[in-house]
Amino acid sequence: MKKKILIVDDELKINHLLDDYFKASQFDTFSLYEGTSVAEWVKENSPDLILLDLMLPGKDGIEICREIRQFSMVPIIMITARIDEIDRILGLEIGADDYICKPFNPREVVARAKVIFRRMALYENRQSQQHEQPIPITLDIKKYSASYHHNRLDLTVVEFRLLEVMFKAPGHVFSRNQLMNVVYHDNRIVTDRTIDSHIKNLRKKFQQAGCTDEIIYSVYGVGYKLEF
Repeated sequence: MKKKILIVDDELKINHLLDDYFKASQFDTFSLYEGTSVAEWVKENSPDLILLDLMLPGKDGIEICREIRQFSMVPIIMITARIDEIDRILGLEIGADDYICKPFNPREVVARAKVIFRRMALYENRQSQQHEQPIPITLDIKKYSASYHHNRLDLTVVEFRLLEVMFKAPGHVFSRNQLMNVVYHDNRIVTDRTIDSHIKNLRKKFQQAGCTDEIIYSVYGVGYKLEF
């Protein structure tokens, strides 16, 4: 089955150019030209990768990326003419997988997408080999309940949300900012120490449930990942 690529750019020339090159590389492509409907489209259509312009009418790429990361870990390559360092850092911290600046060679964009897909395939293959045994963690999203080897984890709502986002992408390293954006939907001001405290509590509750191995790993200078 062909991979589905969503192209979001209000410049028709760029949108059509990327569309042509991805179709030539045997991808299915879909195009949007403004920002207000992107998150809803992603929910309904589940693309395999998103090319997301930073400056869009209706809603900008940063806000869209933040919205998508609340429900999906679909790879996102952000495209922009703004090359200042603040935008680069912000885009990656909220969950973008890569960044490319205009003007660009469309072949390079296709090549970067292929690299992301190869990396995902290698990871999924490695995970399938490692997880021949049953997954030890069980989540009930509707009841906000979790267990480890059938031992209940007595989690707060925030702790459950943290575990949920890492559980859906095992091995993926989440920055503290990414975790804050997912956990706190009301845009309250929290610090890195807040996330560190929640992770510490999560680890303690796994230990109480009988987990003797490290399951939530710290990645120095980056954030956290869940592996089991």
